[in-house]
Amino acid sequence: MSENDVTAIPHLDLERYLGDWFEVGRLPLKFEDRGARDITASYSIDDDGSVRVDNRCINEEGSPTQAIGRAVPDGDSTSRLKVSFLPEGLRWIPFTTADYWVLRIDGEYRYALVGTPDHKYLWLLARDPGVSQEVEEEYLAQARRQGFNLGEWIRPVQSGTKVSDEALAD
Repeated sequence: MSENDVTAIPHLDLERYLGDWFEVGRLPLKFEDRGARDITASYSIDDDGSVRVDNRCINEEGSPTQAIGRAVPDGDSTSRLKVSFLPEGLRWIPFTTADYWVLRIDGEYRYALVGTPDHKYLWLLARDPGVSQEVEEEYLAQARRQGFNLGEWIRPVQSGTKVSDEALAD
């Protein structure tokens, strides 16, 4: 294994990982506006045992948006998931899942570094809307050690508010 290989943590307690997370930072995504704000991800267990992923934000135009996905462990590892955001009826189509690897998490499950093995995507998530500069730098140093280029790192504005169901319905 080379120094720049992306490595997921050995074990993730999925039950402790469930719940709400705020996006502290990310690499650019083609499916999320650079200026999106109040970005959250909520994870819960669906009836079939898969993980329901509920991503919400306010896009650059000021409109609330939501993307619902489904994640399943990739093999035996709960720290490496495969995620699809296609509508449920289309999730059978091959090659439509994305990797979601937990690269680092603190013992209290307050901060998580998540990335993809191809170095294209990376997120820093926290249970609170912000983290100290020290925590952020510690997690980003881990990302650099795993070969991520952070030159285009985005820190979205977080008001601490999650986009509500009511806002999405309007």
